[in-house]
Amino acid sequence: MPKPYPREFREDVIRVARNREPGVHLKQVAADFGISESCLNNWLAKADREDGVRLGDPQQAASERELRKRIRLLEQENEVLRRAAAYLSQANLPKMIYPLVRELAATDAPIRVPVAVTCRVLKIARQPFYRWLAQPVTASEWDQALLANAIFDAHRDDPAFGYRLVADEVHDAGFDACERTVWKVCSTNGWWSSFGKKRGKNGKKSGPPVHDDLVQRDFTALGPNELWLTDITEHPTGEGKLYLCAIKDVFSNRIVGYSIDSRMKSRLAVNALNNAVARRGDVTGTICHSDRGSQFRSRKFVHALNGHGMVGSMGKVGAAGDNAAMESFFSLLQRNVLDRQTWATREELRIAIVTWIERTYHRRRRQAALGRLTPIEFELIMNQTVVLAA
Repeated sequence: MPKPYPREFREDVIRVARNREPGVHLKQVAADFGISESCLNNWLAKADREDGVRLGDPQQAASERELRKRIRLLEQENEVLRRAAAYLSQANLPKMIYPLVRELAATDAPIRVPVAVTCRVLKIARQPFYRWLAQPVTASEWDQALLANAIFDAHRDDPAFGYRLVADEVHDAGFDACERTVWKVCSTNGWWSSFGKKRGKNGKKSGPPVHDDLVQRDFTALGPNELWLTDITEHPTGEGKLYLCAIKDVFSNRIVGYSIDSRMKSRLAVNALNNAVARRGDVTGTICHSDRGSQFRSRKFVHALNGHGMVGSMGKVGAAGDNAAMESFFSLLQRNVLDRQTWATREELRIAIVTWIERTYHRRRRQAALGRLTPIEFELIMNQTVVLAA
């Protein structure tokens, strides 16, 4: 009995089938993903039952309208909380949140949220917001901006001056500001004396490798499941970034597993590895090569490799050539999908990525390194050759 398809793969196929363009039949979608039409119909029927879809029932019309209204309200509230995360980290509240309220209420926003809903979720009054909307810049803020310009001019005239000497220059220019205020402005904007202590950004360095480099930039394999490459890429959408972790078999250049998520955690790499193992079967002894990203050095990913009997491999820091074959795939994905348009939602970009990988890259795009064959055709021919040779 064949192994079941990974859950994430089934969900992606259902997404593509439900969002297919007019005139595209389920038979074509099934062929693009390498499954039968009856299998796809079964997946869709099961998904409809789980989602509670009941078509043609007039008794549920009223309740469905209420549910849609509630769902729309929940989507608006979720959008407010998601967008407010960056604003709530600021110290000057609630005024710093007012631009967000205005952006969410704009007519061209991806999810338009009324001012009343945003203020209720964030627990702020509406009247101060409307006063700010009528006068976004107050007199005190204007004075602070003029002071900051004077401090910048003094710092630019002599970069060797510290904040105390800059305060003297600002005082001579007619501004009444103490040294502590000048220091705060200089600290916020990074205007330091050229003789001051050199300040680093965050001091973070890549961690030590957990595996040796077993590949040494030799991206060749004599058979399937001999050498896998993996990496993570990201792309922005109107809802935030979307992250893709893909695993490629060097033998046929096929993407044997992938996982897509809104967060770049270790589970993203672990899910991609588990999906690849579920689709390829016995992978004992397979080398899985990656860079030194924290996701691939995590305890969860290392345990997943050991659990499947695989061997880890890892390149050097800042050496893109150590994983060049995987970088070339992401470059191809960037040109053909990611940079083709602006993506409003993560769901829209996810469907585009999955469709391009399964339909175009695997089954339509011929590669010179494979003898002008697609990855699916190459694996099929090579498997038949092995069977005949045996």
